[in-house]
Amino acid sequence: MPRRKPRVDELLRREISTLLHTDYQEEAVYVTISEVDVAPDLRQARVYYSLLGDQVDPNTVAEFFRRHAREIRRKVGRAVILKYNPVLTFVHDESLERGFHLIERLDELEQGSA
Repeated sequence: MPRRKPRVDELLRREISTLLHTDYQEEAVYVTISEVDVAPDLRQARVYYSLLGDQVDPNTVAEFFRRHAREIRRKVGRAVILKYNPVLTFVHDESLERGFHLIERLDELEQGSA
């Protein structure tokens, strides 16, 4: 049982990511699902997404997920058979963006010292 939750997390992450890049290609082209955290009772799931590129407006993507959350949940529920179909809550994950900016800063410092 202790290994079930990470397996369900990864399964949902892959399925949501695949769904976004097949069914919602035009709207979700710059969206990456970075992590899914399912509650222990499998009734709730937080889906963390990151944005690739600076030209994407985070508010537009958040609105996209608000509009399509039910449909995404329904489609994922058909593809992944679980006792409960978790309610999906989409959360903007800024850790990848912060990491990219940190790497850029380190590169700038390295170039400045050389």
